[in-house]
Amino acid sequence: MSADWIKQFPGLSRLEPRVQDVLTRKSTVIAVPEGTVIFGPGKSPENLLLLLQGRVRVQQVSEAGREIVLYRVEAGQSCVLTTACLLAHENYSAEGIAETNVRAVAIPRAVFDDLVSQSVTFRDFIFTAYSRRITDLFQIIEDIAFQRVDIRLAQRLIDLERGTGQIKATHQQMAAELGTAREVISRQLGEFQRRGWIRQSRGTIELVDLAGLERLAALDMEAAGSLATARPQASTHT
Repeated sequence: MSADWIKQFPGLSRLEPRVQDVLTRKSTVIAVPEGTVIFGPGKSPENLLLLLQGRVRVQQVSEAGREIVLYRVEAGQSCVLTTACLLAHENYSAEGIAETNVRAVAIPRAVFDDLVSQSVTFRDFIFTAYSRRITDLFQIIEDIAFQRVDIRLAQRLIDLERGTGQIKATHQQMAAELGTAREVISRQLGEFQRRGWIRQSRGTIELVDLAGLERLAALDMEAAGSLATARPQASTHT
């Protein structure tokens, strides 16, 4: 297999030629159709996937059927959950679904184990990606616990719009994006439509006034700044 794909991952392009040769010889490029469930709870990872094209949604589903989107894997990234399961030799606790047609490099478990133990550069690549995504997951927890739903919804609509002006999603799917109830999302979207920020049709949310949504989304940063300014200094007295 050609080594050209390694250039899509800056951390891998710094690998020693010997290690790059191992990766290209023992890995394979796979194609996954849109809508495919790539992994799910209880399954054991056999490969680390590095995305070349497309997008994968990783989500958690509770026993009651409630969903929350944890993160998305884009081209040039790897899946931190897969990394964690490979390192710990555990099964998946969430599912990954191809949101688009996907092309990815599959690095077999045995190759992953060998390179993590033998190559400092490869190990740095793995743990750098891992630490960044863990930070993102902590941010999700903080948002769910402390941030207003309307602000989070505005932010997510802006993120998902991707320059098209609209989002193909049901209220239930948007609820999964934010880890809340469908009724809450329906109420907030109704308010956004009343304000003239969006227009709704079956399975589609059209962003009519992106600036209005951006102003609401920016309230989070402004509130954080105000809180920091107002917070009293800690006393130096004992």
